[in-house]
Amino acid sequence: MTLDYKPVQRDLAEAGYIADDALAMALCLTIGLRRPLLLEGEAGVGKTDIAKALAAALKTRLIRLQCYEGLDATATIYEWNYQRQLLAIRAHERDAMPSDAIERHIFSEDYLLRRPLLEAISQPQSPVLLIDEIDRADEEFEAYLLEILSDFQITIPELGTIAARSIPHVILTSNGTRTLSDALRRRCLYSYVDFPDETKELAILHARLPNIDRRLARQIVRFVQMLRREELEKKPGIAETLDWASSLIGLDVRSIHGDATAAAIQASLICLLKTEADLKSMPREVTARLIDKVA
Repeated sequence: MTLDYKPVQRDLAEAGYIADDALAMALCLTIGLRRPLLLEGEAGVGKTDIAKALAAALKTRLIRLQCYEGLDATATIYEWNYQRQLLAIRAHERDAMPSDAIERHIFSEDYLLRRPLLEAISQPQSPVLLIDEIDRADEEFEAYLLEILSDFQITIPELGTIAARSIPHVILTSNGTRTLSDALRRRCLYSYVDFPDETKELAILHARLPNIDRRLARQIVRFVQMLRREELEKKPGIAETLDWASSLIGLDVRSIHGDATAAAIQASLICLLKTEADLKSMPREVTARLIDKVA
């Protein structure tokens, strides 16, 4: 098996995601080795977008499981469609169908509601399974997930064991809100996703907003790069950079320099700063100081 990350990197770029060599190699390995990939990094660095871009690059379905505290097997694997089952029981009882036959009928796949994990292993073509923010789920669910990721099969008492029709490409993301178990880390490949440097962020901006003025794009990226060095509760991520760029284009701002655009720049910071404390920490004089540093 020959592993070459360059085609993966190129396909991701065509899907609108600019991946550096390390991330492209990690994705190449997770595809080639059929191993889950754990992506860690601060919120806003684009971890979820990686899974979306990978699905687009592979021309396959994206199935997303959003994790939260208290998540259990019912919400992630399957449950029975109780309303349809009840209607079927009443109808078959009127037809005098034997009770054991009714039971076999209502506990068939026709009445099964597939949740993300079961849906992922039921696809004829390997989908991208995004298990988003695994660190928000309880440790009990994390332990249960390990078994599924190891065997890619699910046992349903009424139906038996359902093996995967195809092995999904599994991407797990974590914002580091709690420490993940060593067992989970051992089963995964790993990549840390950091905020992009200036060159990469500029490339992302041009990829997502190809018609943006080049000088304005450089100014936006340099301003955001400096803003992230300020003492903020929540540093702006890539999505915030793109939102701010779109807002400045919509406001017909040609340059972030100049008195004529000062009010628009200050008002549009709501695209970048998402807490009251952060907005208060950026009065006009601080904004002006950062702008003065932008060439």
